[in-house]
Amino acid sequence: MDDQADSGWGPLSDLPGNPLMWVLILGELVVFAAFFGVYGIARAGEREVFDASQQLLDPLAGGINTMVLLTSGLFAALAIEARNRGDVRQCRRRLLAAMALGVVFCVVKVVEYWDKIGQGLTLETNTFFTFYYLLTGFHFAHVLFGLGLLALVLRYTSMANVETATAFWHMVDLIWIIMYPLLYLLR
Repeated sequence: MDDQADSGWGPLSDLPGNPLMWVLILGELVVFAAFFGVYGIARAGEREVFDASQQLLDPLAGGINTMVLLTSGLFAALAIEARNRGDVRQCRRRLLAAMALGVVFCVVKVVEYWDKIGQGLTLETNTFFTFYYLLTGFHFAHVLFGLGLLALVLRYTSMANVETATAFWHMVDLIWIIMYPLLYLLR
């Protein structure tokens, strides 16, 4: 870690994991924030369309996915705790649990997509569903990338690697915690 502090990363040097991951995380948060801002503007302009379309989503599926991702994030945090104690085996078990829950999230989301598409609700249905598919699809891509990072860390389980991958995984949680009420609950 002292090498990172001397590497000219400024305040990022004090964060856990690789500073480059924090640059990526900050960049992704800015992109999602812009996406959410444009969503808010579109919603204000087409309130009736957005309200009616939101009624067609299943808040239970979104809620289940929220709990799944939060529990996955807990396992990621517990993996850091285990690695910090030097228990690599327990760290890997907890990373596997986090990954398994990430896969559950993906399955629930694919089932939800399948249901909506089966109802004829596609990207082209209206502005709300364009945002729904773009936002959740972009998030889904981040979940897949995060699963890849966690899988890589199963093999290379240094403390810095675990911190780096789980920092990204927590960003995925954070984005969903914001996205779920925006898409499913706020009226």
